[in-house]
Amino acid sequence: MDIVYIEGLQADAVIGVYDWERDIRQPLVIDLELASDNRRAAANDAIADAVDYDAISQAVVAYLQASEFELIETLAERLATLVREEFGIGWVRLRLAKPGAVKAATSVGVIIERGERR
Repeated sequence: MDIVYIEGLQADAVIGVYDWERDIRQPLVIDLELASDNRRAAANDAIADAVDYDAISQAVVAYLQASEFELIETLAERLATLVREEFGIGWVRLRLAKPGAVKAATSVGVIIERGERR
């Protein structure tokens, strides 16, 4: 299995459980690792045979910007489902960070893996 990755993808979203969080947009940062078999794309040098990380990035940012969840856990699950179902990705490792959410920490967040590594 090969991995295509997207690191440091950023978008603002309504996220959080506190009343004040429901009235603002907060920055989120997402890293994705996507299972891929890169041999065909490499042999053909064709985007049609590759994981289109630009299309995935655009879809993830659009989803983040439109979302209004309370929990980052919920948002992470929905993003993993989006990537797997819309782009036919069999396995994804997703890191969703909420920078500045805890004053004493640079960032907090979740890391999830969904699907089977092959």
